Amino acid sequence: MIGAYKHYKMGNLQIKSAIYFALPSVLSLLFIRKIVLPRIPSHLFSIGEFVMTRNILIMVVFALLMIAASVSMIRKSEEPENVKSTNYIHLSLIGCGVGFITGFLGAGGGFLIIPALIFLAGLPMKQAVGTSLLIIFINSAIGFGGDLLGHPSLDYRLLFSVTAIAILGMLIGTALSKKIDGAKLKPLFGWLVLCMGIYIILKEFVLK
Repeated sequence: MIGAYKHYKMGNLQIKSAIYFALPSVLSLLFIRKIVLPRIPSHLFSIGEFVMTRNILIMVVFALLMIAASVSMIRKSEEPENVKSTNYIHLSLIGCGVGFITGFLGAGGGFLIIPALIFLAGLPMKQAVGTSLLIIFINSAIGFGGDLLGHPSLDYRLLFSVTAIAILGMLIGTALSKKIDGAKLKPLFGWLVLCMGIYIILKEFVLK
């Protein structure tokens, strides 16, 4: 929310695009989390001593999607000269698809939303970043509110500590983004996501 507000003040927030993207993604995410995912068995198959579990599959798919998204960001680093108008029906369908993916993975956030907004919705890099923050806030607020209805036991010290550190990082990142051209932000973001994707695969199969 704080990051989205900072980008709103900078003129980098497309509120209408965020709403058209976020609402379908929440519905599809809930469908996957509540109906589809519980039906997938914990152990899928085994080859010798190796057992493919649902959690390993999810992490591998997560990493492969990160690598695919990172390659698109690294290769297509030019900012478009003329931003095309947004097709909101198309954008809602994209949001629905991303919701399916993030519902299955349990994560997704910016590494999927930002490339989708850039390459499929036609937003410039900085507007995609600001708009993705509002989308993530909407998804997170609805998900967190739904969990609160179940009266969970929360570690508030951990919650507020991580939140405070994240806000500090958000403020620093937002300040730096003012000084970096959008075309340069794309490959930097792509390389970061690529390193994270490779690390996840190594962690699952090599670094155990």
